[in-house]
Amino acid sequence: MIVCSCNVLSDGAVRACLDRGADCPRTPAQVHACLGCSPKCGRCARTIRAIMQTALAEAAHTCATGCATGCSLVKVAPAEADIAA
Repeated sequence: MIVCSCNVLSDGAVRACLDRGADCPRTPAQVHACLGCSPKCGRCARTIRAIMQTALAEAAHTCATGCATGCSLVKVAPAEADIAA
């Protein structure tokens, strides 16, 4: 399925880009860069982020200690969010 019509990026291309370990993209813009293009209109960002979250959750993605607090792909449990606030 095409998820970015401006750059003709498929969901498969996005998923393939995510399987890179420590260099794994953290944002839709980083996914575009990984695939050799840049975001144009931005309508695909939400879809790319959803693909990222699903694919990385399936792969049991864990961030390195240095990026864990800033990683947009790490979900904080509600109880932990209350403690942190």
